Amino acid sequence: MRLWVKILMVAAMTIAILVPLSMVRGVIQERQERRAEAVANIAASYGGRQVVAGPVLVVPYSEEVREQSADAAGIMRTTVRRRTRHWTFFPETLVVDGALAPDVRKRGLHEVRVYQWQGTVQARFDAQLPDDAPEGADRRIGEPWLAFGIADVRGLRELPRLQIGGRVQALAQGIGHEEGPGVHARLKAPVAGARLAFDSRLDLELRGTESFAMMPLARDNDLRLRSSWPHPRFEGLSPVHDLDAAGFNANWKVASLATEAQGRYRRKASLAGGGMGWSADPDAAGVTLVDPVNAYLQAERATKYGLLFVLLSFVAFFMFELIRQQPIHPIQYGLVGLAIAIFFLLLVSLGEHIPFGFAYLSAALACIGLIGFYLSAVLGGVARGAGFAAMLATLYAALYGLLVSEDNALVLGAGLLFVVLAAIMVVTRRVDWYRVGAAMPAMGR
Repeated sequence: MRLWVKILMVAAMTIAILVPLSMVRGVIQERQERRAEAVANIAASYGGRQVVAGPVLVVPYSEEVREQSADAAGIMRTTVRRRTRHWTFFPETLVVDGALAPDVRKRGLHEVRVYQWQGTVQARFDAQLPDDAPEGADRRIGEPWLAFGIADVRGLRELPRLQIGGRVQALAQGIGHEEGPGVHARLKAPVAGARLAFDSRLDLELRGTESFAMMPLARDNDLRLRSSWPHPRFEGLSPVHDLDAAGFNANWKVASLATEAQGRYRRKASLAGGGMGWSADPDAAGVTLVDPVNAYLQAERATKYGLLFVLLSFVAFFMFELIRQQPIHPIQYGLVGLAIAIFFLLLVSLGEHIPFGFAYLSAALACIGLIGFYLSAVLGGVARGAGFAAMLATLYAALYGLLVSEDNALVLGAGLLFVVLAAIMVVTRRVDWYRVGAAMPAMGR
């Protein structure tokens, strides 16, 4: 009966340790939110997540529409009203080429990755205007505009330089007759049925924070991006890329048939009233300059194994009691569990000031040393305390292996649990549990 009471007490202490572990996870979440605030603060002054879209040629027109409707007396009357619409044309070819120069900005304890993109956007248009106005519609074609979408225009270092057909063209704010993030250039009003064939080139320097993307809106797209940042995460469309310690060089060659970029643009443009239908989406060619060792993310992943650490430590205590017939008080269980929980808090706090690897090593050595020193008295010998500390050191080493090998975390974790279970089964394979339960000493000393 004493055996079952002891098992229930150990289970209760294990569940109780979940409280400090959840508090530590709350601290990690709070620090992550503060980092997000730091990113937003820097983006507000430097430039946020950038997306370059376009160019897109928009040709507005208006025409008279005759409608028949019955008045209050039931008499059919014809009314004439003028409606405004527009045609949207995408480039035949689009070549975007540029380099990201990465940098780091700090807000308090937090480092935020920023960049400056210097590039060119070259496009070739060959658009045929319709000449199918209904008889008597009185269609009038307005001044077209060439729209370039830029997610955050605060990131423009200086006025971009636009050339159309080899001639410099003036740029204006917005992306057309609707206000929106980007720039546009007005063209001369064409006649119905005209063919608009020309080349355009936009040179610009753009600053942004952490992420950069390009939209493949042409029939044939050739998007190129290079940087000295060695830890990119490609998003959206998958590129052909070279990656080494000196940085990356990526190339996206995309046909319009392979994406929904044009369709999404048209749908969003019709909802927005003209020209505002672009945004980063799964059809974008993008990259994020990631931090290879995010201390908060790593600490959060580590806390997911916190309960396992506590459980394995308590199982080791319990096995020691069974084999050595030496009672360990529940308070002593709890103190060791708290020391393990504090490890994760130390890991977070140290990780804000020193590299994650050194923070992990420092927190692990502090907790292992404290627990080993404490257990040398609890277990009745320095050798026993050192042995338990060695077991904890093995667990901490295994956990670090799980953290740095994210792709293999599942197989490593499953292997660790199998080894622990196998060790327990081997050690206790000859134990007579009925006799041990009857002979187990009372709790306390």
